[in-house]
Amino acid sequence: MAQQTIPAAVGTHRSAPTDGSGRPVRPRRTLRPRTVVVAAVAWLIAAVFLLPYLQMVITALRPASELRDATYLPDHFAWSNFVDVWRESNLGSNLRVTLLVAGGSTLLVLLVAIPAAYYTARVKYRGRKVFLLLVLVTQMFQPTSLLVGLYREFYQLGMLNSVWTLVLCNAAFNLAFAIWILTAYFSAIPVQLEEAAMIDGLGRGGALLRVTLPLAMPGVVTAVIFTFIAAWNEFVMGLTLSTVQESQPLTVGINSFIGNYTVQWNYLFAASVIAIVPVVVLFAFIERHVVSGLTAGSVK
Repeated sequence: MAQQTIPAAVGTHRSAPTDGSGRPVRPRRTLRPRTVVVAAVAWLIAAVFLLPYLQMVITALRPASELRDATYLPDHFAWSNFVDVWRESNLGSNLRVTLLVAGGSTLLVLLVAIPAAYYTARVKYRGRKVFLLLVLVTQMFQPTSLLVGLYREFYQLGMLNSVWTLVLCNAAFNLAFAIWILTAYFSAIPVQLEEAAMIDGLGRGGALLRVTLPLAMPGVVTAVIFTFIAAWNEFVMGLTLSTVQESQPLTVGINSFIGNYTVQWNYLFAASVIAIVPVVVLFAFIERHVVSGLTAGSVK
């Protein structure tokens, strides 16, 4: 009977290469030309989008005597521009109004859009497609085309120069988008999860709050951020429905630095920097939820 020979290489362990101190040496990563090109193009696109904001910050720090200079950077930075624009204008009250309008309209949109989207996703009622089509059609109407009717309506109701008027208008114009986003997300969540929760004793509302809504949180966050940013940047309705400076939003307050014959560019850009900081901070915190929420319902 022939004896089987076991190769000497079987069962042996090759140790990783080490340096002089005994630490393992990590293999060097080689950069592929395609990776370098994609990274370079990405940085170039980012620079194109960031340069206007950089120019805005630099102009906001220019003294009034250097606004017409051709140099890219001022001789000295006037940090007092931010203090002056806050003290000598109604920017504080405008910021408070914008926070109330953006926050109130976002909350109102969620209170209406979540039940509407959940019912539309779960119940196959008659006229469901027509309802979704009507929701989509409302996105085709621009606020500018409805301003005359809105102004007459709120004038007769005595609701001009009111923060709640702006809350209602912004919520109405952003409600359709929130319903579409949340309907797609609720439709992607298996209904069996709710049925199991209801077997355990939860009702329809309890299953929505404890099971479905936490799973749909990325979609909810997407609706929140888009509604908040749209209400934060809204200008035309705030200009038309609010004629008193104390009740005007931030976008209208910034426009006051543009006069008939002169423009206070340093104060205008300083106020613009103050206006974009809250939105940038908010988006930085929930950006990952926005990306996942935009792909909601695309794959089942």
